[in-house]
Amino acid sequence: MVKHKKKEKQKLTSSIITLFKYSGSKKLNYKQISAKLLIDKPHERMLIQSILNQLVQQKTIIEIGKGKFQATPKEKIEIEGIIDMTRNGTGYIASDLFNSDIFIAPRNTGKAMINDRVLVEVDQNKRKPEGRVVKIIERNRDTFVGLVELSKHHAFVIPDDFKVSTDFFIPLDQLNGAKDGDKVIIKITGWPEKANNPIAKVENVLGPSGNHQVEMHAILYEFGLPFEFPENVKKASASIAEGIDDKEISKRWDFRKTTTFTIDPVDAKDFDDALSVEFLENGKYRIGVHIADVSHYVRPGSVIDKEAYERSTSVYLVDRVVPMLPEILSNVVCSLRPNEDKLTYSAVFEMDNNAKIEKVWIGRTVIHSDRRFTYDQAQKIIEEGEGDYKKEVLLLDKLAKLLRKKRYSQGAIDFGGVEVRFKLDDKGFPIGINKKEMKDSNRLIEEFMLLANQHVAKSVGKVSKPQTPKPFVYRIHDKPDPQKLEQLGNYVAKFGYRIDKINGKNAAGAINKLMHAAKGQPEEDLIATMAIRSMAKAVYSTHNIGHYGLAFDYYSHFTSPIRRYPDLEVHRLLSAYQHGKTFSNNYQLEEMCKHASLNEKRATNAERTSIKYKQVEYLSKRIGQVFDGIISSLTSWGIYVEILDGLCEGMISINSLKDDNYYFDDKEFVVKGGIHKHEYNMGDKVSIKVKSTDIYRRQIDFEMIE
Repeated sequence: MVKHKKKEKQKLTSSIITLFKYSGSKKLNYKQISAKLLIDKPHERMLIQSILNQLVQQKTIIEIGKGKFQATPKEKIEIEGIIDMTRNGTGYIASDLFNSDIFIAPRNTGKAMINDRVLVEVDQNKRKPEGRVVKIIERNRDTFVGLVELSKHHAFVIPDDFKVSTDFFIPLDQLNGAKDGDKVIIKITGWPEKANNPIAKVENVLGPSGNHQVEMHAILYEFGLPFEFPENVKKASASIAEGIDDKEISKRWDFRKTTTFTIDPVDAKDFDDALSVEFLENGKYRIGVHIADVSHYVRPGSVIDKEAYERSTSVYLVDRVVPMLPEILSNVVCSLRPNEDKLTYSAVFEMDNNAKIEKVWIGRTVIHSDRRFTYDQAQKIIEEGEGDYKKEVLLLDKLAKLLRKKRYSQGAIDFGGVEVRFKLDDKGFPIGINKKEMKDSNRLIEEFMLLANQHVAKSVGKVSKPQTPKPFVYRIHDKPDPQKLEQLGNYVAKFGYRIDKINGKNAAGAINKLMHAAKGQPEEDLIATMAIRSMAKAVYSTHNIGHYGLAFDYYSHFTSPIRRYPDLEVHRLLSAYQHGKTFSNNYQLEEMCKHASLNEKRATNAERTSIKYKQVEYLSKRIGQVFDGIISSLTSWGIYVEILDGLCEGMISINSLKDDNYYFDDKEFVVKGGIHKHEYNMGDKVSIKVKSTDIYRRQIDFEMIE
């Protein structure tokens, strides 16, 4: 609803600006504006008055007498915003005054860098708004990570973030011992008015470029993520007692004699969820979803809590986990390890043979895990029907499949799921890549985690009128943008798939139908990726709008407090409300949601960057080797191909195709030969040879094998 109102305001603002633009010096009041725009709804008329006041403040229009307005007698206006930048130095500013982003050509970005807060002069006479940076209000950052290029008389550092479109000049006496080819952390010390490059000094030398540890640390620093915990946090976590006293146990529902186990990846060390199964005398089942009770050990405002808040999430690079909590907590004290009593926060469901939920209980518990399963071990039981706790595992699998079927029938989207996994040698070099696909054992865990998250959110958010819900942390997912859905339809059409015209209401069914049609085909992963990109991004918020992708009206994150700070906050809120306490600082809670959403995005980008780096590194030892691939994208400069087995994407320059004079036909979206008329289309299977790799730029060049 909030997003809908924002779009409505943006559209109306744009219409009013256009009206004044073509009205010259004519004076208009809000009634005349309403009439010209054919607006007669009271709430829209009130919105017009609000927009007029905003435009006066922005100096887009001026007020001539009471209630009469006129276009500002100048062609350009100034607005403030955060600048985003592309690799080629082009800038963009989002603004409520325009339907589209403000375009800033590289020559007009001045000394601005990505995410700086800037003042931009906008020329409204262009077909689309174009701007020029006239002032940098606030730098987003002044430290960067990059590669040293050293010569006899000077040094430069080329930033790892290619959206930073300038190199940094380093005086030789400010190198701090750095050598040519080192990865370093630098800090800007100045940027003279007439200088093309900022001046900086080396603050920290990470080590030689190409070294595994150096590159992983560089990626973490590039995205502002931590390497290690401060000493005071380590000391505080080491002092937390691991044992559980009888007094604490007496306050909780005791599940220690109930069959309980965990199912996790083979290399997992932090077990934050477990499932328990009871066969009741009435023929029904009691299924417990038990989550590590981190809130019992990590108190609000403590040094551990403050550090966890700053991190917001654990980060998963190809070779390591950078945890949100110190390892003594995440891997030992809170981890639901087998054959140990552990404190948990649980959602307990009584359900029948059709997975219909009869009762739900949410509260603090104590458990004793009987067995630690890997996903492969649980999968073997599901497939063969034999093994430890087979009765419980097979029941959970059956119930999970019924729950999933119900979700899909209600409009949930099934994107499938494939992860890239690397086999690394003892120096961290990738010697193998494979796809890790979701199987029934993975989906079993996923389904019960979704169930717990849904009912936890519902327990707080779903109230009867005239009551209002208490402040809470939701995981929300908005309806998809119709323009992005149209782009998805155009994309998959290149592979030969057809999607009927879709909008936010019927998108789920159309995408599920598409994914079903693509299942097992070479292009399945590409289409799944593009379908995900067509969706809005899920974020944390105190304003519940439901979760579109899951088709849930209420959804939160409750099941991973070891690695996600919002889950820890959810546990605290649940406990407070269950004890009759109140929480009134909704602003503080919303700020936490924004902070966590931002850090989650940074962590995801770091994870993707580490994967891309290792893919390039893997192929760097396979120059000249031939692979089967699929064309994933076409441009005027090249054909992008994804290797089928390893999900590595590289480019074939159109100029390197020697058997014809090829060009890109943007109307038919195909690369064509001008003489022999051979075509390259999206989804075509091709054989390619690895031509070259650039580890620093994380780029791969292929050569077409005819």
